[in-house]
Formats: sequence, C-alpha cells, structure tokens
Amino acid sequence: MTRNFIKNVHGRKVRDSRGYPAIEVDIELRYGARGRASVPFGRSFANSKFIATQDRHFSLIGLEIENALHFIYEKIMPSLKGLDVRNQAQIDSLLIGLDKTVYPEHIPKNAVVAASMAVTHAAAAAEKLPLWQYLGALLGLSNADTLPLPQVQIFGRARDTPQVDIKGFMITAIGASSYAEALEWSAKVHHHALVMMLKTDRLRGVPDHGDFGPTFKNNEDGLEMVLRAIESAKLKPGEDVAIALDVSASEFGENGQYRLAQAPRTLESDELSGMLVDWVERYPIVSVENPLGNDDEEGLARFTWAVGKRVQVVGDHLLNTRVNRALNIEPKKVCNAVLIDPNKLGTVTASLTALKTIQKCGFGAIISGSYGETEDTTILHLGVGWGVSQLKFRSFGRSERMIMWNEGLRVAEAISLSDETLPRDGNLPPKKHFPWAR
Repeated sequence: MTRNFIKNVHGRKVRDSRGYPAIEVDIELRYGARGRASVPFGRSFANSKFIATQDRHFSLIGLEIENALHFIYEKIMPSLKGLDVRNQAQIDSLLIGLDKTVYPEHIPKNAVVAASMAVTHAAAAAEKLPLWQYLGALLGLSNADTLPLPQVQIFGRARDTPQVDIKGFMITAIGASSYAEALEWSAKVHHHALVMMLKTDRLRGVPDHGDFGPTFKNNEDGLEMVLRAIESAKLKPGEDVAIALDVSASEFGENGQYRLAQAPRTLESDELSGMLVDWVERYPIVSVENPLGNDDEEGLARFTWAVGKRVQVVGDHLLNTRVNRALNIEPKKVCNAVLIDPNKLGTVTASLTALKTIQKCGFGAIISGSYGETEDTTILHLGVGWGVSQLKFRSFGRSERMIMWNEGLRVAEAISLSDETLPRDGNLPPKKHFPWAR
C-alpha cells in the first residue's frame, strides 16, 4: 500500500552522552507515520572495516560529521524515496551499496545505522505495532514473553590507575526472578559501591560508560570491592548476584604475550589464562569477556575448555564486526557467547544476520550498546523482540543508560498487557540459556 512508502528522509546533528556530535535520522511516510533513530559517535578498538565517519574539523578535535549529513541528503534520501518501508532487507542492502566507487569503510556508518533503524521505527508505526513486536516478526517470532538479563558495569578502569588491567568489573543478577528485580538488585549494588568509594576516597570520576572510575591497588582489589558491594547490598554473591569481567586483553597484549601492570615480566598465554581460572575458582565470576587477545585463538580455546561449561566466555571484537568468521571459529571453541553491537554492525538486517549466524553456531548472544549513547532505545527493542538472553548497556551513572533500562520496564508492562499470564515485572529467560546454571 502506498501509505507505507517513504516520502521524506531528514538528517540532523545531535549530541551524544559525551557532547560529541551524533547523527539522527527521521523517516516520514506518505500518510504521516514517522520513524526516528539516532546513533552515537563510535569509538572502538575493533578491527572493523565499517566505521563511523567524522570530519577533520578544528571546532571539536576532528569529530564533526558534516560528511555524514551530506551523505544522507545526497545519497540516502533520493535512494529511499518511494520505497516500501516494510522491505527492511532490501533497504539495508541498498544503504550498504549506495556508493560502489569506494570501499565500505568510506561509507558513513553512523548515517547508515541511523537510517536503517529509523526505517524500522517507521515500519512499526505504519503497522501500528510496538517496535519490539515488529522486530520479532522480522525474525519470524511470535510475541516476546521474556526480557534479557541485564549485565551492569560497576567499576571501569580509571585513566589514572595504570596498575589495573581489567577494563570492566560488572555484575549480573543471576538469582533474580524478573527483569525489574534484576534492575533493583543491580541498583542496590551500584549504590553501595558508590558509598564505599566515597568513604575510602577512591572515586576518581564517572567514565563514558556511567560506571565508577576508582583507584584500585591492583586487579584483585577491584574484584574484592565488587564482592563487598554485593554483600553490603544484603545480597548473596554467586547466588543472587555474580561478577562478570571485561578483560579486553588485546589492549595489553598481542601474539600470545601479555604485559600486566604489576607483573614482573611478560606473561605467556597460559599464564594469563591460569590467573583468570584462579579468579574463577575464588570469586563468583560467571562471565569473562575477551579473556585473551583476538589473535590468540589457541589460548582462547584452552581457556574456554577449562571453564566454558560453567562460565560464559564472551568473544567481543573477535567476532562482533566480522560475524561470518563465527562459522570458522565455532569448531575451534574459542568462546561460547558473542557480543552483538548493532551500532558496529551497520544495519538492522546485518544485526539480524549476525544473531542468526551466532545461534546457528551454538553461541550465546549478548546485545550491547556503545561507549557513548543517545536517547535512542532501539537496541533494547532489538534485544526483546529477537529473544536475546542478555543486555549490556554498561551502568547506571548516566541518564542515557537509564533510558535503556527504564524502557525495558515499560516493554515488560506492554508484554503483560498482551498476555495476562505474564507478570508486569518482566520474565527473564530460562536458566538453561546460561552456562553457569546448567
């Protein structure tokens, strides 16, 4: 029907949570339905060929995005006008192939991601469906009946603490009975962590993720502080709330050699693995992200073999922007879960393809936000609509993160209204989806 045809595309520059320029796109249909999406300025150490475009502009340390805006009006708008907004795969393919004279890395990813997501919003509006429900239909799923389990970052590596190597100390409420309870418990731990930091004069700021940037003596000091925060919140470590780590080992090692801040010498792959396995034995750790370098596949396989039956071993940059690699990686057993960041993958269809590929390989999936964020909640709806078992939107210390978490509460209520047998607090996925509960 012509009412689903795209009438106009509008792009604008907005600001993300750090004040950096970000892209927002509006899609207007012929009979008034609209869709809007925005994506933050991207920053990642991933070896991705599909990257955000910023201009070399003196006004904001080279982070202007006028090229991306020009791309919207000169390429995207004339190409999308008159297309049926419901043909998501066709539109996303067109977006990726707009400029065939250059390599994909020269296509402004931020403009493409925002346009792709805005198309999805407009299609859901045209069909008069909640976004999560429309996205589920793209995957061939009926109405969602669960919300993903939150993974919340409590401490991040502060810039003035070179003695700490671990990038992120996180928690996940493995014993919660609902999405709302998981948020409640996570908020309690977050609050008690803040009180502890203030009492000991360790707080050194709030990083991009919205977590706390404290001064730790060493890596294990960070683990101990997370443990104490859980206990201070009157929760049971390992039963109610457990620890998840983002090691990001590629940032301090390569070629199977790792230089830890307080190690007297460079560690071999198995030595770093041994240290992490020891932590898993002594602390309630249920998830380890990027435990070794992306190029250390043999070491990753040995680590996954050692702990993978009870701990989630997450491959982030290893697979996130090169999802087809999962088909080659799967037989090597280098991880048992993969992070999906739609802002890095490029389009809604690319994210959907990534999820299908990951599931085909038997990996668990975690949907994730980016360093900075806008007020956009599309990623939350992707996670719910596609039945992803976990969410990672970092922490509670910034409002753009809370927008995501709070949207989950609203979606939980909407799901319960469509099925009176479901609780308003939001069901979590069955325990069998998580390696620590098997």
